[in-house]
Amino acid sequence: MRERIVLAVVVTGLFSGAAGCKKQVDHAEFIAAINKSYTGHHDCVWPAPIKLPAEVDPAKDENARVFEALADAGLFLRGTQEKRHAVAGAKPLNLYGLSDKGHPQWTPVPSQPGYGNFCFGHFNVTAIDSETPNDPANPTQYTVKYQYEVEGIPDWVRTPESMRAFPKLARDTDIQSATATLVKGSDGGWTVVPPLAAP
Repeated sequence: MRERIVLAVVVTGLFSGAAGCKKQVDHAEFIAAINKSYTGHHDCVWPAPIKLPAEVDPAKDENARVFEALADAGLFLRGTQEKRHAVAGAKPLNLYGLSDKGHPQWTPVPSQPGYGNFCFGHFNVTAIDSETPNDPANPTQYTVKYQYEVEGIPDWVRTPESMRAFPKLARDTDIQSATATLVKGSDGGWTVVPPLAAP
């Protein structure tokens, strides 16, 4: 009986030692590396810059709803004009240009006069869900699942009209999940490879 107790204690000690040897990863370092990779990335209304003033055919242009929502939010001034075609005759178009409220929200493209986008906020990691070493024998590269949020979302994004017009921006008002690969450098710091684009 005494031998069994001693054996149980030894086995328990071995398992405890093995568990204690498992290297813990500092989640704060992963969070810092992912946030650093997001530096300079913002959420934007359009995937690419657009030119202003914009002429939009409300009957055909799939972006008409987006322009209307931005006009309702006070970022665009809305006007109308008729465009004459030899075959189709007069065609009503909506014209959109920046309002006084829209100017400070607009991000111009310096190399393309007249082009820009409504961009805002920054991405922030809120938690690490899991980390898996790609090679357990050499844990210098991890696949990391994490949660993030977009901070600095302006009020005009949160209006019901904007939520309907911009489903991606509506999703970004919630906590979301993503995955990244992190590699340990020679200096001991972690880097996201390849660098992250905005989600």
